[in-house]
Amino acid sequence: MMKGHKTSSDKPRYVAIGLFLGFISGALLMSAFSSKWSSNQYSITSMPVQGKAILHYATSKIIPQQTLEEVTESFNVLQSLSPCNFLIYGLGYDSLMWAGLNPNGTTLFLEESPEWVAIVLKDAPFLNAKTVPYRTQLKDADRLLQTYKTNPDCQPGRAFLKGNQNCPLALENLPDDVYLKEWDVIMIDAPRGYSPEHPGRMAAVFSAAVMARDRKRPGNTHVFLHDCDRPVEQNYANEFLCTKYRVGNVGRLWHFEIPPNNGASSSFC
Repeated sequence: MMKGHKTSSDKPRYVAIGLFLGFISGALLMSAFSSKWSSNQYSITSMPVQGKAILHYATSKIIPQQTLEEVTESFNVLQSLSPCNFLIYGLGYDSLMWAGLNPNGTTLFLEESPEWVAIVLKDAPFLNAKTVPYRTQLKDADRLLQTYKTNPDCQPGRAFLKGNQNCPLALENLPDDVYLKEWDVIMIDAPRGYSPEHPGRMAAVFSAAVMARDRKRPGNTHVFLHDCDRPVEQNYANEFLCTKYRVGNVGRLWHFEIPPNNGASSSFC
C-alpha cells in the first residue's frame, strides 16, 4: 500500500489532513486523557487508538496517501455506521487513521507483503493485520475479465470465496476472520497494481462484490476503490461493483453502495 514520495506541492494537503485528523479525533483524545489521567501520569499503551493516531501523525512527516476529499467520503460513511465491520485491502501510512475512525468496531487489514506487515506492526502492534496470498498478475487482467464468464465457479449465482480454487478471481485462501464476518465497509487500496508482475486489484474487486452480494444482515455494503484513474480498476469496478451502485466519485476514489443479492439476480450488474 506504500505509494511514491511526496513533493512540496503536497504541503497544503498535509496541513488540510492534519486539521481534519485533529478535528475528528481531538475530542476523543481529550476525553481519554481526562478519564485516565491520574497522579500526573498517563500510559501510552492504554490510550485509545484515536489518541495513538493523533500522536503518530502529529510527530511524523508521513501522512495518509488519500487526499482530504477522498478521506472525507469514507469518513462520512464510517461516522454513520461505526462501530462497524471494516475490511481494508492494504496496510500503509493511513492504517492508524482508518482504525481510529472505527472506534469499538472491527477493522481488519489485508496486506500482500509479510515483510511490510512486520514493519508496520512493530510500531503499531495493536493493528489487526493479516498477510494475503494472491494468485493473479496484472498482466492477465484483460484475459481474466474476458474469460471469467465461461467459468461456472466465477458466476454470480454460484460464486463463492473460501476454497474456490477453480475461479482465479476468488480469494480462496483468506484468514478465517474474513469469511466469518459480514463487512459493512470494504476499502480496496491494495494490492500493488502498477507493474505487470504485481497482483493487481482484480481479485480484491471481484471478492468484494461476492461478499456484498452474499450479505445476510440488513443494509448495503459500502465499497471504496482507490486509484480509479487506472484502466484495470475502472474496468473491474464497472464489471463487478456496477456503475448503477456508484454513489460517490471523489478524486481517484469511487464509492459503491451494493445491496445484497438474495438470489434475485444472476448477473453482477
